[in-house]
Order: sequence, then structure tokens, then C-alpha cells
Amino acid sequence: MRPGEAMRLALRDLYANSWRLVPVNAALGAVLLAVGVAAVSVRGALVLVILAGPIAAALVHSAVTLVRTGNLALVDALEGLRLHWRRGLALGAAGAALGVLGVLAVRFYRGSPYAWPLVFLTVYLLVLLGIYQVLVWTLAIAEPDRPLRAVAGEAAALGAARPGSTLLLGLALLLVNLAGVAAALMPFLTLTVAYSFIAVAHFALPRPMPEEHA
Repeated sequence: MRPGEAMRLALRDLYANSWRLVPVNAALGAVLLAVGVAAVSVRGALVLVILAGPIAAALVHSAVTLVRTGNLALVDALEGLRLHWRRGLALGAAGAALGVLGVLAVRFYRGSPYAWPLVFLTVYLLVLLGIYQVLVWTLAIAEPDRPLRAVAGEAAALGAARPGSTLLLGLALLLVNLAGVAAALMPFLTLTVAYSFIAVAHFALPRPMPEEHA
């Protein structure tokens, strides 16, 4: 599916199910906001990001369920938390480690007046890895019986097969979330995180057959 179509369908799904997504999206947003507050302590922020993993897994499960079935209930988020909390912890830990390494790299290179190209390269790589991580999250929750290593390989293959579309979707969703932060200071108030996961699910998962929405 093309990025534009994925985002259009995600907007339709979000409009029809926003009130069902608000609780879990708000919970995730609150934890991520706490991460920003705790950023003065790397250890504190790291722990909070890891704890956000199971909540993010519940939100991704809701997005995958909505895309696959066309229906969503509040209980789906709780079911996603029960099914995927371990996988959410593992993915949250990986994302936290990646984020810490990226921040440390930017701080290190920023200390030199001649290293600004390396700062730019580091930020660029972090954006690419962030897009890749969202693909991994989506496929990992959609295919819970597959090992994470296999899912990571599938996400890499998807990105390599459609590099332009993947990058375009990722940058568009990054702008959407930045706009949400600028507009509301808290992205969970604008549901941009939930919207992003739904759009990626539309983009990455096979199109459901018509009878699946019956």
C-alpha cells in the first residue's frame, strides 16, 4: 500500500475509533512525557522507556486489530497488553538502548566545532532506525509466534524492498507527531501516536480480504 493511502485509511479509522484509542494512547503519552521530565537522569528515563514498552504493545495490538478486522473494542487493548507485555518490554529495552546511544553520540560530536556533519549523520541515522523500529513493532505484534530475530529481518526486507515509500511514510508521520507536540504539547492529546501505528499497520500488513471485515 502506498504511504498516502495508508495515511488516508488511518485517518478514517482514527475518526471512527478515536474514543476507543484514547485511554491506551493517553497512558503511553503520559509515560513518554515522564521520560522527557526524567531526561536529566539517563537511568530514570531509560527505565521509563522500557516500562512504556508493554503499553506501546497494547496500542500496536489495537492498531493491528483495527486494520485486520475493521473493528475495535476497549477490551482489545487489554488483550494486547496481556498477550504482548513481554515482547513490549524487549522492544522497549531495545528502543531505549538505541535512543541513549544516539543521544550520547550527538552530545559527543556536538562538542567539536568541526563535527557538525557527524551530528547531522547521527540524527539522520536515528530517524532511519526509528522508522525501522516502528516496522519491527508492527510486525512483531502482528506475528507474535515468530521470533524477534525473524521479525527484524522481515522488517529490514520490507524497508529494503520499498525504501522510498518507507522513508516517505516515516518522515510524514514524524512531521505529524511534531505538529501534534507543537499544537498540544502532549502528543497523546492529539492521538498522533495511535494514528502513526495505524498508518504503519496499513502500510506493512497485507490487505485484509473483504470477508474479513464482514
